[in-house]
Amino acid sequence: MRIKVNVNGKDYIREIQENRTLLTFLRDDLGLTGTKEGCGAGECGACTVIMNNKSVNSCLILAVEADGAMIETIEGEMKDGEMSPLQKSFHKHHASQCGFCTPGMVMRLKSFLKDNPKPTEHQIKEAIEGNFCRCTGYSQIIEAVQDVCGTFDERKKQ
Repeated sequence: MRIKVNVNGKDYIREIQENRTLLTFLRDDLGLTGTKEGCGAGECGACTVIMNNKSVNSCLILAVEADGAMIETIEGEMKDGEMSPLQKSFHKHHASQCGFCTPGMVMRLKSFLKDNPKPTEHQIKEAIEGNFCRCTGYSQIIEAVQDVCGTFDERKKQ
């Protein structure tokens, strides 16, 4: 089947098998390997991308379902060699250690912050409850989000 998608601002037309997931299409057909496969069952969030302005688990979506869609992946976050503000904040707060979950986490939070520019700590926790991180304990991730939103209080950290 032939699909047309816009990924990170670039149009692609490809012939694909109907059973190919969006995740494997992005990784294998387009070479966008920042999106990771963790569980392959929509449970871990490592494969999160933004499709038509909503975060989705790309392992659960068939590529044919993305026909005509606008998709954003972690590779699209760099602009002119600069990390996005959220990526910079992750770096500043040491919010990634092994880095496996980070692309999905960043994409989920980017989508979340579009509708919630000043979230509470509780709202941030709810937003990332489908994205698992085995390294950081989530505190640094929450701090990074609060910092990028201007709600981080350094005094509370101490």
